[in-house]
Amino acid sequence: MTTQVTPFASLSPEQLTTVRAAAEAATRADDVAPLSEAFLLALPRDGEHLLAADEGGFLGYAQVAPDGSAELFVDPPARAKGVGAALLGALLQRHPQSHPWAHGDLPASRALAARLGLGVVRELLVLSRPVEDGDEVDPVLPSGVTHRAFEPGRDDAALLAVNAAAFVDHPEQGDLDRDGLTERMAQPWFEAQGLILLEDEDPERLAGFHWTKIDPPDGDIGEVYVVGVHPDLHGRGLGGPLTRLGLAHLARRGVREVELYVEGDNDPALATYRRAGFERKAVHVMYSPGVHGHVEG
Repeated sequence: MTTQVTPFASLSPEQLTTVRAAAEAATRADDVAPLSEAFLLALPRDGEHLLAADEGGFLGYAQVAPDGSAELFVDPPARAKGVGAALLGALLQRHPQSHPWAHGDLPASRALAARLGLGVVRELLVLSRPVEDGDEVDPVLPSGVTHRAFEPGRDDAALLAVNAAAFVDHPEQGDLDRDGLTERMAQPWFEAQGLILLEDEDPERLAGFHWTKIDPPDGDIGEVYVVGVHPDLHGRGLGGPLTRLGLAHLARRGVREVELYVEGDNDPALATYRRAGFERKAVHVMYSPGVHGHVEG
């Protein structure tokens, strides 16, 4: 089998269908999705797309984002045949400073990274906890603080402003703009009631927000999608109650488990989530060329 890796500025409708179907097959095989939400949303857009194929057809896919992060996967029937090495090698040849993600930190990914001299530079932890009796009750908020549901069209600018302030140093979340918000509101999982806004005495800005997610919408696993507190209010003890507001919404929606993603070096957030009963479930790692050793989260 000779693997040919070909770059594309955009994917045809047929290629999109093939990549999406193969990504779903990889998810079933590995119990972890090979492409994150941002990369899935970018599939139909112009960008850097790499397809691996041989005379028999599709073997794997890779994508490089504008910030240099990358994601790739091999179609399950084509594994253990050198496709991953060919695909990642071609990606690194075209983009030597790119940073590939390995979702689930699977043994095959670790072995391939070691062969190519890649080291871990970032860890994204997946934390989880079961829904328990009492989770459905909203917490008591500090004096002067209230909450309500997001109203599309009315709250867009305020949400983007508090998100930008809360995640000014975050490599992905801080870049959320109006187009990105509109794109996410168009997804099947979006519900305005699941985007909880926190307000206090200052009418000029939101105090914070907790964006929850259930994907698929009829699934039994909910997600703490994004939790943000305005920097002006750090130290006021809002992180815990804001987290529990989202848990209460998800519990009332009938999920059995709640999971979330958090940077492995975000100690304050990790402390908040551990107090709320979350435990480590999985890890996603980002690799970079010329880096050795492992960053523990």
